[in-house]
Amino acid sequence: MTQPPPPPPNQPPDPQGGFGAPTPPQQQPGYGYPQQPPAQPDPGYGYPQQPSAQPDPGYGYPQQQPPAYGYPTAPQQQPQQPPQYGGYPQQPQQPGQPPYGYPTQPQQAYGGYQQPVAAPAPGGGKKLSAQLQIVIAAAVAVVLIIGVGIWYANSGSGDGGNEAKGTGGTSQGSATGGDTGGKGLGGGGKEKPPTDTKAKMAFQIGQPKVQDVTDVSGSWITDKAFVKPGVNSLVGYDLDKGTVLWTLPLTGQVCGASRHVTADNKAPILFEATKRVAPRYYQPCTEVGVVDLNTGKLLWSTSVTGGSAGDQKVRFSEVTLSGATVAAGGTDGGAAFDLANGNPRWKPQANDQNCYDMGYGGGEGLVAVRKCGQYDSPKVLIQNLNPMTGAPISQYQMPTGAKYASVVSTKPLVVASDIGDSAGDGSGISDFFSIDEKTGKLKAKITADADQYAARCRATEVESCTQALVGNGRLYVPTEEHEGSTGDYGSETNEIIAFDLATGRTVPEKADAGDKFTFVPLRMDGGNLIAYKAPPYDQGGRIVSVDGGTMKETLLLENPANKSIHNVESSFSLNGAELLYRDGRFFISETLISKPRESTSPNDIKEYLIASFSAGH
Repeated sequence: MTQPPPPPPNQPPDPQGGFGAPTPPQQQPGYGYPQQPPAQPDPGYGYPQQPSAQPDPGYGYPQQQPPAYGYPTAPQQQPQQPPQYGGYPQQPQQPGQPPYGYPTQPQQAYGGYQQPVAAPAPGGGKKLSAQLQIVIAAAVAVVLIIGVGIWYANSGSGDGGNEAKGTGGTSQGSATGGDTGGKGLGGGGKEKPPTDTKAKMAFQIGQPKVQDVTDVSGSWITDKAFVKPGVNSLVGYDLDKGTVLWTLPLTGQVCGASRHVTADNKAPILFEATKRVAPRYYQPCTEVGVVDLNTGKLLWSTSVTGGSAGDQKVRFSEVTLSGATVAAGGTDGGAAFDLANGNPRWKPQANDQNCYDMGYGGGEGLVAVRKCGQYDSPKVLIQNLNPMTGAPISQYQMPTGAKYASVVSTKPLVVASDIGDSAGDGSGISDFFSIDEKTGKLKAKITADADQYAARCRATEVESCTQALVGNGRLYVPTEEHEGSTGDYGSETNEIIAFDLATGRTVPEKADAGDKFTFVPLRMDGGNLIAYKAPPYDQGGRIVSVDGGTMKETLLLENPANKSIHNVESSFSLNGAELLYRDGRFFISETLISKPRESTSPNDIKEYLIASFSAGH
């Protein structure tokens, strides 16, 4: 790496940085059974609300071209902002809660989500019917959309962004201006319906025995194998039979896995340098490597020192891939490596101690989330990097109140954050930011109502968001569950809605999961969305392809309603599992496993590491 140019004159370095290590996500109970619905549906669900009277200053101010990687950036002036929302306390999960779907008493859902509950009718009168409420809600929404603009330009050196406030909610594609009506969007996906969409249980793998909570995040599908971390290993399973094709022993537990792989199935991973031993079931996550998923061979592994770690190995918490660069980040700072041989492209430096790269978003681009400053007043920067050198191409400074940020997509650049801890539901998202990756200017800010939208990001991990997809110049997110059309127990459902990344506007098309089913968006497939429809207690789950323009769905796979098979499917938590679909095969796998409970009750639900379903094979 060539010596970068000196920083601009007369600009002091940023204040000393540093922050705590990430907390692992909590396991959640299984899904699949109806909850008790609220008294009335929330009228106007999924439509934009009336805007705030005054814009929030400070969002979207343009950024000066930053200095080359490794030099602290100059503090940037931000206008004063109104006081931020404080963090809302989360209600603890109730012990003994049954799996999702059995009729239950009203309770706090995962992470503090609650069903929206309508106020009782005035004067103690009879409630409006569900049909009448829908008509009223639609009429109100039309009036709001036509009569009231819900976005406005932010001021700041003449370069502002659009802001969508209210129920506008929340991962790839090029920005397009205005509403398109879905014309010319969608399609081009590789996934086609098999001759027979009825699926069968292909195989299931039980959880390995561990002595403490163990991270097994990461999973990939190749032409021959489903690959998943085991205990101090990676294991490749036959796609159809589940038999072990290969096992890669490692020095310690896998502690990070890239979402992105090369065209020839090479994947970056993180792992611990030594095995865990009692009583301290923890080892630092310091080793970076690349695995050939076709053969199960570790092509190279390495570690680095420097930055705040000094002479010790730098600890990482996540790893990603962009082109020929492997990038890993954490509270000790960020480093990057040549995909071919592991040679460092950059690593934390002594003069980086005022700032550090929390992590990176990969894929089509490489974007760093860089934190500077003190614990109680950090400055969070979004930097689009040259993957070969680490030099920033553009930079956007997050607004005051942002302690973390998550990269949803690198091209186009979409970032999520919980500004001022205002989401209050554990989702890690209060707002989405659509940013021009070339200039660093904000195009649109979309405020996501935590009571209405179900996308999630781990606050302390940069590339961890789920259920938020970007494509066709749109941001696609699911709504929270709400009362179905009948209002009966177990009829809860949701929708997938979309926002224009250029304007922040909600587009008119949406996809309805239908009564008793819940959409879980998985990934983009060309211009289409691949989504899982979580089932009720008496049906099997489904995989569908949703056209990204018209939002019409096509069935790809339907799991059996057989009780024993359904019990396997519903034993996984939607918020604690990885779901992958490719070419008629659907895999659900755990991300965290723990020491088995000491119980011999026949009613205990067996815990699985992997469950596989297939259609057309």
